[in-house]
Amino acid sequence: MIERYTLPEMGNLWTETYKFKTWLQVEIAVCEAQAELGHIPAEAVETIKAKANFDPQRILEIEAEVKHDVIAFLTNVNEYVGDAGRYIHLGMTSSDVLDTALALQLVASLDVIMSQLEHLIHAIRFKAQQHRDTVMIGRSHGIHAEPITFGFKLAGWLAEVLRHRDRLCAVHQRIAVGKISGAVGTYANIDPRIEAIACQKLGLEPDTASTQVVSRDRHAEFVQAIALLAASIERFAVEIRNLQRTDVLEVEEFFSKGQKGSSAMPHKRNPIRSERLTGLARMIRGYAVPALENVALWHERDISHSSVERMMFPDCCTLMHFMLVEATDLVKNLLVYPENMQRNLNLYGGVVFSQRVLLALVEKGMKREEAYAIVQSCAHTAWNQPNGDFHALVAHHPQVTALLSPAEIESCFDPQHHLTHLDTVYQRLNI
Repeated sequence: MIERYTLPEMGNLWTETYKFKTWLQVEIAVCEAQAELGHIPAEAVETIKAKANFDPQRILEIEAEVKHDVIAFLTNVNEYVGDAGRYIHLGMTSSDVLDTALALQLVASLDVIMSQLEHLIHAIRFKAQQHRDTVMIGRSHGIHAEPITFGFKLAGWLAEVLRHRDRLCAVHQRIAVGKISGAVGTYANIDPRIEAIACQKLGLEPDTASTQVVSRDRHAEFVQAIALLAASIERFAVEIRNLQRTDVLEVEEFFSKGQKGSSAMPHKRNPIRSERLTGLARMIRGYAVPALENVALWHERDISHSSVERMMFPDCCTLMHFMLVEATDLVKNLLVYPENMQRNLNLYGGVVFSQRVLLALVEKGMKREEAYAIVQSCAHTAWNQPNGDFHALVAHHPQVTALLSPAEIESCFDPQHHLTHLDTVYQRLNI
């Protein structure tokens, strides 16, 4: 299912062929570094660069016998290179190749993810501008609270994804490390300068202090950042699902011509993309714990993390990219219904303006407890009637009219009052 929906750009980064390409890239970078320091002949490196190749199927055949993936890879490469192949992998251990190459895959994947994140940021920003003044009801506990605008809601989404961009930038820096330090990381059989030169060629930084592997706190942070971004996309998706409910219908996923919602009920227009995003977020979140458990390896290394990472990184990266593509399209084409927002805002005669009435009475000298009791009584009376009218009950309440003029009462029901300071948020976000 993943390959069906994922753009090839991301999908290609996690194929076996691409993985072996990064392994070969690391091995050649080390050979070049060895030659620069005079440790191996420059002609041998030119031969290696000219002839080095691999056959994924042949590697699998060799691995079936030797039961070691890196040895199988090196054996196959040497079948192409010939005698010069003896200079490949000098002083190195398997994890030098595996972890450095994995960094290349993760960095490339983050580049794709962050590029798509920019599209989502742009889509949310545009929609927030478009609906800056589209008044709707704010809700807490699922219950009507006080007026906001749909643009203000989206401004909160924008602030959130901008934080994710900052997190991913930081993770990008911390995951872009390689290690060419040999068995247990002591450089006993390889010059530390080899690591520095090779990593520079690969666009990586040498790990500060590796063991036989790059410590997995870096990789756990990568997965946590991805999982957190997925959680935010899920939050947006759940909000859309709730706002699309038939009895609310303030927004709706775009429903294309010819699309069907139900095999049984022709009227159905379901929020399927938002539901899909919710489900995929659960999948990514499921990797957060294994990523943390990978940190605690035995001594200088074991391979308990390896089997996890073979599934975790391809899944997290491809699913995250797909979620961003889906979320971007969802936001760009989201249908917004201001008339329904206005209708819902004024249910029960504007009970959502109860705090304004309360404060107006207090400002006129009424004790807060007394004012609260009066306003709550009017609100609950309106709430419990099919055509309840809070505005009318307030406007005819003798204790209210004794203190507030009709104009003052009317001003309590003006939703624009609640929008007075929203520009502050928009200015912070440069919307």
